[in-house]
Amino acid sequence: MIGILLALIPAVAWGSLVFVSVKLGGNAYSQTVGITIGALLFATGVFFIKSPELTLFVWGIGLISGVFWAVGQVNQLASVKFIGVSKTVPISTGMQLIGTTLFGVLVFKEWETTETILLGSGAVLALIIGVVLTSFTQKSEDDEGSQLKKGLLTLLLSSGGYIAYVVILRWFDIDGWEAILPQAIGMFIGAVVITFRHKPFNKYTIRNILTGLMWASGNLGLLLALPRIGVATSFSLSQTGIVISTLGGLFFLGEKKSKKQILLVIAGCLLIIIGGVLLGFTKE
Repeated sequence: MIGILLALIPAVAWGSLVFVSVKLGGNAYSQTVGITIGALLFATGVFFIKSPELTLFVWGIGLISGVFWAVGQVNQLASVKFIGVSKTVPISTGMQLIGTTLFGVLVFKEWETTETILLGSGAVLALIIGVVLTSFTQKSEDDEGSQLKKGLLTLLLSSGGYIAYVVILRWFDIDGWEAILPQAIGMFIGAVVITFRHKPFNKYTIRNILTGLMWASGNLGLLLALPRIGVATSFSLSQTGIVISTLGGLFFLGEKKSKKQILLVIAGCLLIIIGGVLLGFTKE
């Protein structure tokens, strides 16, 4: 039971992060820097408690991984102005899951049995359909279609950053506990470099330290859950949180959608969750 509760921490923390960040205000630049400050504060505390032994190699890879995360985060938040929270979060999640899965299959040869191939293929199909449904726009709404294209291109760049952030640790077989502080420092450096010309340091940066603490607590929850309930269950439960930002965007941020669009976004969101859960079972 404790393991399941721990795995729900990233679901709630990550699932609500974009929604909370938008509510706190600011643009994508101040939001991203604020998040990295919060994550760095949290990681520093965890580092002194856990005291992992870090080599120069781990520091270097962790820093690079963190910079990729910054690319992913700033572009994810930037896409909100084009397509809103209710589309950004599920589409972003779907793209990331598809990307990391394809990388895992093609590079790390993760699907070796008939069962995992069937489960994984079904998961990817559910993810693709979910992203398509979530991306739906009315044909008559030319402006919305233009905004969607901009949003999707921004999310492609974002997903590339997030995928590299995850894959690079797997590639070099670096433990999540070891990477916490180097990654957080890389996140902060990357965020400052990317956003510096936009003058990101303001009151909204301070506010978004809260979302950084949320993100870091989700990361910690997943690391603590893994040895208790395994990769499959932990990973699957962590995907369910996208419902929070999706429904939050629709009903609390007042994002304008037709009844048909709302139904399609919710259906797409559910398919993405199903895809994420199925992927979890391929990781046993």
